[in-house]
Amino acid sequence: MSQKETQYPFPPGYYPQPQTNDDEIDLRELFFALWRGKWIIIFTTFIFAVGGVLFALSQPNTYKSQALLTPTQSSASGGLSGSLGSLAAFAGVNVGGGNQSDPKVEALAVLQSRKFIETFIQKHDLLVPLMAIESWNEEADRLTYDSDLYDINAKQWLFDDEGESLEPSLWDAHKAFKDILSVSEDKETGMVTLSIISKSPFIAQTWVTLLVEDINDWMKEKALTEAGSKIEYLQGQINRTQVVELQNMFYSLVEEQYKTQMLAEVEEEFVFKTIDPAVAPEEKDGPKRALICVLATLLGGMLGVAIVLVRFAFRKDDEPEERAQ
Repeated sequence: MSQKETQYPFPPGYYPQPQTNDDEIDLRELFFALWRGKWIIIFTTFIFAVGGVLFALSQPNTYKSQALLTPTQSSASGGLSGSLGSLAAFAGVNVGGGNQSDPKVEALAVLQSRKFIETFIQKHDLLVPLMAIESWNEEADRLTYDSDLYDINAKQWLFDDEGESLEPSLWDAHKAFKDILSVSEDKETGMVTLSIISKSPFIAQTWVTLLVEDINDWMKEKALTEAGSKIEYLQGQINRTQVVELQNMFYSLVEEQYKTQMLAEVEEEFVFKTIDPAVAPEEKDGPKRALICVLATLLGGMLGVAIVLVRFAFRKDDEPEERAQ
């Protein structure tokens, strides 16, 4: 092979073209593809925007009422004092006063428990306003009920096609109530905020007020019951022993329990004291209709762009096959 052929391997007049990578994205081509598909993007955005507006308008207003609470000082003295509890444990008597939990923490746990919520719903007959209310008419101050679930005139739950009652179970009511109940605690101040969201501002206010009353009554009854049981137990220990020192200690323990009973009977707000009571809100809490419309419009625009880009990608993949044919 000659040196000339080695230096010029291509035929005369042939100039090799620079190699291009088909995987590279041409931004100008991408922009023109989006421009060509602008009507798809506009149409999709318009459809989602209209759907978002209709959905937002179809949602009933919700109202949030809340109360600001503080733990009472008397609730912290519900058990035995540390020294007396230690003496009782040293004497081999267990009356539950040595490691008593914080009444506020216990009350917050009870407030959100299934047992308390179900008892609360049954006690105040809240199943219908909780599960069957559709909306509240502000001008007429009237509640509208779901006619497919509840017959307001007959005051009874309806039946499905199979003849089964549409009345919700307590389990369903408990889950629905947990969705509208909110309990938050300020770790720095110890203040507790209790709130309810409802389709009626007056229902929200009433339920918050009833919750505060019921949790105080629940914890008060629990304290009275426990104190009575401990007094009965300690009196039995007094009658059983002949040691004067032990009898004096047991009398002191009994005195502590009588103090607990006295405080529980006197204090109406046994665990939580209301600092700022619940009121019927004059402004709605939700739904955030403007936000719903904006998110629906953005989602429609993103979907339209995605459709155009997918079509562009498939068309670009088909071009080499058409040229090969």
